[in-house]
Amino acid sequence: MDMPIAVTDRAASRIAKVLSKKGEGAVLRIAVAGGGCSGFQYEYKLVTETPQVDDLVIDKDGARILIDSLSLNFMGGAEIDYVDDLIGQSFQIRNPNAVAGCGCGTSFSVA
Repeated sequence: MDMPIAVTDRAASRIAKVLSKKGEGAVLRIAVAGGGCSGFQYEYKLVTETPQVDDLVIDKDGARILIDSLSLNFMGGAEIDYVDDLIGQSFQIRNPNAVAGCGCGTSFSVA
């Protein structure tokens, strides 16, 4: 995977806040799984595990994110953001590999 994954300051701040409430060793694992209305969907899990050899480990401002190598194939060049607006609060992934998505923004398809 040549294209890194970016994490905005807003996302890092929110992830760090959530992880601080989960205790020592907590990390956010983001994965791409089959499903959703567009073919693939993002999964977010709070876990306490050691990174696997092939995981991408992102450390930013107290936030630690793990992404497995299979998911990286679908997420190269993506940006992880946190949005807090009138509609609600959510993590959003702006993925340049997605050619279509659903209305709720949690699933996508690739070419």
